[in-house]
Amino acid sequence: MPIERWSTAQVLALAPDASSSRAAQGVSAATKWEAAGRDGDVLWGLCRGSGKHPYQACVDLTEPAYRCSCPSRKFPCKHALGLMLMWAAGGAPDAAAPDWVAEWRAARSSRSRPAAAPKGPPDEAAARKRAEQRADRITAGLDELDRWLTDQVAHGLAGAERSGYGPYEAMAARLVDAQAPGAANAVRRLGRVAGVGQHWADRLLGELALLRLLVAAYGRLGELPAPLAATVRSRVGIPVPSEEVLAGPRVRDRWYVLGQVDLADERLATRRTWLHGEESGRFALLLTFVPIGQAFPADAVPGMILDADLCWHPGNLPMRALVAQRHAVRQPEQAPAGAVGVAAALAGWSAAVAAEPWCENVPMLLGGVTLTDDGHVVDRAGDALPLSAGHDQPWWLLAASGGRPATIAGEYGPGGFRPLAAWPDGRFVPAPIGPTGDRRGPLLPPDLLSAALVGTERRPYSGGAIGGVLLDGAGPAGLLEGAAVALAYARAGVSPVPDRVPIEPAPEETSPQVPAAAAHRLTLLLSDGGVPGGTEVALGLLGDWLAHAADLGYRVPPELLPALLDTGRRRTALRPALASVAGRRASWLATRRADWRYLLTEAAADPDPQDWATGTPGQRLAYLTALRAADPAAGLALLSETFDAEDPDDRARLLGALATGLGRGDEPLLERALDDRRKEVRSVAADLLSALPGSALRQRMAERALACVRIERRALGRDRLVVTPPGECDVSMRRDGVQAKPARGIGPQAWLLEEILARTPLDTWTTAFERPADRVLALPVADDWGSTLHKGLARAAVVQRDPAWVTELADEMSRPVNKDLEPYDEALTAQLYEALPPDELARYAARALGRDPIRAHRLLAMQTGPWPDDLAVAVLDAIKVLAGGERHAWHIGELCRTAAPSMPVRFADRVAALAEALHATDPPTRQAIAVAQLASALTFRREMYEELR
Repeated sequence: MPIERWSTAQVLALAPDASSSRAAQGVSAATKWEAAGRDGDVLWGLCRGSGKHPYQACVDLTEPAYRCSCPSRKFPCKHALGLMLMWAAGGAPDAAAPDWVAEWRAARSSRSRPAAAPKGPPDEAAARKRAEQRADRITAGLDELDRWLTDQVAHGLAGAERSGYGPYEAMAARLVDAQAPGAANAVRRLGRVAGVGQHWADRLLGELALLRLLVAAYGRLGELPAPLAATVRSRVGIPVPSEEVLAGPRVRDRWYVLGQVDLADERLATRRTWLHGEESGRFALLLTFVPIGQAFPADAVPGMILDADLCWHPGNLPMRALVAQRHAVRQPEQAPAGAVGVAAALAGWSAAVAAEPWCENVPMLLGGVTLTDDGHVVDRAGDALPLSAGHDQPWWLLAASGGRPATIAGEYGPGGFRPLAAWPDGRFVPAPIGPTGDRRGPLLPPDLLSAALVGTERRPYSGGAIGGVLLDGAGPAGLLEGAAVALAYARAGVSPVPDRVPIEPAPEETSPQVPAAAAHRLTLLLSDGGVPGGTEVALGLLGDWLAHAADLGYRVPPELLPALLDTGRRRTALRPALASVAGRRASWLATRRADWRYLLTEAAADPDPQDWATGTPGQRLAYLTALRAADPAAGLALLSETFDAEDPDDRARLLGALATGLGRGDEPLLERALDDRRKEVRSVAADLLSALPGSALRQRMAERALACVRIERRALGRDRLVVTPPGECDVSMRRDGVQAKPARGIGPQAWLLEEILARTPLDTWTTAFERPADRVLALPVADDWGSTLHKGLARAAVVQRDPAWVTELADEMSRPVNKDLEPYDEALTAQLYEALPPDELARYAARALGRDPIRAHRLLAMQTGPWPDDLAVAVLDAIKVLAGGERHAWHIGELCRTAAPSMPVRFADRVAALAEALHATDPPTRQAIAVAQLASALTFRREMYEELR
């Protein structure tokens, strides 16, 4: 059968752990591979690593099997996974494999040859004797288990909380010796129940009763119907040979892979994979076992359709199956057919418990169900199921469905319903991996439980009626029998939960979703280790991705919103761009979760007029800002109507929207806001009035400033500035935004002078002193007030963004380059740099590269958006020079990390050529590795931009 190209999900399903999955995505780009190809059913490639020679990786897709020359002990390693990811994305063209691949295939072929068959017919008598011996050992072991079970109830379960895990492990070990591993595992599970949780005694007695029922059933094995007898043998641990299963009837169907559950103990990992037949409507369970640390085979990937013949293990509830023959694997176009309501699904659960009382969970495919606010799913008929602990707040499902009806697949058991996948709008969304808890309540009658806790030796049990059935058994065995009946009755008799109300759905989206390739790229950016260069580079690239998507009017796929909102919670700088691409569903989610509510204060994209009356604070701000951009007068009128009634935080936020289209008509409202009780409102009003040309506040501040600073024209010598600082901060100054309390380390008079100067229009000085900015700043200042004067002017230049003043003051504050600045001065200098025009900032950064590396890194980090070509060339030249030494690894590493999100992507080939030249050493230096990561990051960005077009 020809091998079709795998999906990314199929490849990642092979990863032995999450870290391997993330690392593999970091080496999946074609630039990481010197050569790669596919030769028939084998992938091969040469991956650049930390050594001189590349790693040789190859994958036999038929099993799959892997080989790599790297020292990793994980199987498969990140290089084999990365090679498969590249192939899944369309890479690795057909190409003849090198000799080392042929040698590996030949070695595997020789090892896989079957051993010679034994001569002569099988010894049936010996086989029969071995089977009889095993049956005798199992019978003896179960007899001992029966005595142990009755002893637990006779002596009382109250002591189990203190006895620990030891008694259960000892009994389980004896059952292993008796070749009854299924019963041994059931006993081990008892040790994890005793003393754990609120209703541990109820659960422990129930599990003991089911074990006693299994022992009794095995004792009557010959009297049971064949299917039930097969179930009992399976539960005890007697295996059915695969050949015998595959010899049974086959059912061919298109099997929808619904979902998977992975479990692990000390030595073995188990995967349950649930299938559902498209035509037969039948469920099937594939069980896979691998040693801890080894990857599961990717033979059934959730969300795919497997066209295959299945054979079932015998049993009264035939569920476990083997794949007898595969015909094809294809991508489905819609949700699986055959979904039912809650009542029908629970009827299937009841039938399963009736057929097999030891049944722990069954698959369910629910159609048209919606989440509730209290941890349930409810169908259109109003029937609800509780979600299991650990899955009762499925944010992934809430984000993907938007609170609308969807098809959901999952497992149901006594602990509730565990969603495994959903199909909102027909698209497949898998559930994230997470632990499952158990919050089931008591199921057994109180009299049974109290007798078992105290012990039948102290409180004899003489039978009773359970569910209309009179049980006349007595003693510990009778109590266990009654508990088994009561437990089966309670489990099978479960009914839908009534009176559950679906949540209100999220509002409809109006902006288009990003293309599928761009969505996959965002998934890599949100995964730890999925981007070349590490976490800090990934965050820079994520911000770049969000900004580009916002500029193009896109929104992110809803299933990625939880991870994106969590990232925004930790990284505040990403929030504005995040709000622009998150869509209305993100705001809807934020209203339901406290640590995502920060989004509600961010201006959202795609404003709607109705948002002003009913939207979140962020949506109202977005609408007001958009209205101000289109019609400033209408925006002012809208805000003026409700301004006094707004919440104080909202008043400050909405008042800031007047910065868009700011004009003289806004001055009356801003002047009124100067008298607001809230400091934040007054501060916003003062800042806006300071930026409004011709405002009364600017005139008042200019008058105060000229009263403090005057020019002294001298006949002899140079003119100079004379400073007379204000004596105190009066009421009018406070009203205009002057802060009376000085910053740490600054005197009161110096602070007041700086505050006044910071709010004074800069053209005040050029007009009053009749000279341009550079000549004003060149004037000497009497009595050592020069530093304070320049700081105040620098603050004004930062706010007013006057290029002439900013450039001159940046030169003044950063002269000489290597001087140490006080923290306050350092912060003010940084603000000046940020206010510089991009070309000027690039000039400063380029000048500092060879003279002051620390300041150069800070300047480069301030350069928002793509770097100018001159700056990119200067950085690349600096890297070339520094790479020749052995003492600049840190400097080059920082330069490369800073350049990754900002250097123009057209420099990717030049950086890659430099990386290739630096990799000529053996082993490559840290400088070479950093440059190679920069080349990969630039290629990553180039592909990212192409996907967003």
